[in-house]
Amino acid sequence: MTLQQLTYFLAAAEHGSFTAAADVLHLARPSVSEQIGLLEAELGVALFVRTGRRLEITDAGRLLRPEAERTLAAASDAVHVVAEARTLTGGTASLGTFSTAHHLLLPGLVEDFVRRHPLVAVRVVGENSAQLADAVRGGRLEAALVALPIDDEGLDVSAAVAQFEVVYASRERERLDGAMTIYQLAETVLVLPEARWGDEDPTRRQLAERAQRAGVTIRPRIEVQHAGAALELAARGVGDTLVTRALLDTLGYADRLAGVPLDPPLDETFAFIRRRNARPSPATRALMTLAEHHLAKLAAEPHWAATLGR
Repeated sequence: MTLQQLTYFLAAAEHGSFTAAADVLHLARPSVSEQIGLLEAELGVALFVRTGRRLEITDAGRLLRPEAERTLAAASDAVHVVAEARTLTGGTASLGTFSTAHHLLLPGLVEDFVRRHPLVAVRVVGENSAQLADAVRGGRLEAALVALPIDDEGLDVSAAVAQFEVVYASRERERLDGAMTIYQLAETVLVLPEARWGDEDPTRRQLAERAQRAGVTIRPRIEVQHAGAALELAARGVGDTLVTRALLDTLGYADRLAGVPLDPPLDETFAFIRRRNARPSPATRALMTLAEHHLAKLAAEPHWAATLGR
């Protein structure tokens, strides 16, 4: 069995005739039919039967089809992996990142990437994860690193690459006696970021689902766009906020605000997305690989980490 035979088989299955398959492959018809015949002989089964002027795939052919597709995809991946190792000498690495990545991730990531690949340009777009999902789905971005959950229609979503614990942050120490329940949270004056995206924001979606199960409503008194503004308002005593412990520390608010976990714990979970069945360019894939490494390293910090699969 060869990759060529599998390629011819899939073309015939898709187009319904050896002639049409040969036209698509820019080959003579006998070449296609001969190779499929050899494949059938090796497997000991018929893959097609002729009904009138059209080929119909057999049960054996239907079983082979997804395996053939996976085999050819794996072979293509192998070629790309080798090519990527030798072709990062130009082009642009393009990646969307969640809105607070410029605080936590980007400076170290971009510096590391540029040192490794000095001839590759870098374009990083920071937006809310819901907006990034729309951009990748629409082809405006090749890939993005987003917080979950998102609407995954038309997208391939990777396994989680990192998690960060969300804490309730306040300057009023008397409000921080133990973990914050959803019932207590519903009674607080909340300042929340991501005003533009509101309930589409992944963290707010998690809160809304938790509140719905508990029969309460989480409604912020104040909404701002940026997490830094929410933290500053909380530090001034205007209200309290929800933020990852990592961001609380990174933005320098740990000495002005104290944070307690939620009960049960709430995490921001991050994963890569790309358009379904699309393959990012070698440069973008290299940037994704490095971003995963940097984010996992940050998430492993003992005072920031949330345990994957908890």
